[in-house]
Amino acid sequence: MPQNPTDLKNRTKAFALRIIRLYQALPKSGEAQVIGKQILRSGTSVGAHYREACRAKSPADFISKIEGGLQELDETGYWLELLAESSIMTAEKLTDLQKETNELTAIFVASAKTTKKNRSA
Repeated sequence: MPQNPTDLKNRTKAFALRIIRLYQALPKSGEAQVIGKQILRSGTSVGAHYREACRAKSPADFISKIEGGLQELDETGYWLELLAESSIMTAEKLTDLQKETNELTAIFVASAKTTKKNRSA
């Protein structure tokens, strides 16, 4: 589990709020709204998965919840790529969110690896 769970709780909530603001800023075209609803779902669920992980009943449960969050982060990254590559939004506007998606992914991967290592030690 990360050193300071409160920091990551706040960070994943801030990420969700940024995703919500992104969704609100999307054009009202059909394709933008379809992708927007997908990214809204995946991007806001990352923090929920992390909070569930913080209440895990065992290391295996923690790993399962963190890996669920990783799946959502990966999906969020995919939708961000589609928004940029389809020119619905400029890549520049999405750079910071993509960076945060990658950083959160790295943190979640490290948490899962550490927990797996400690469990088998």
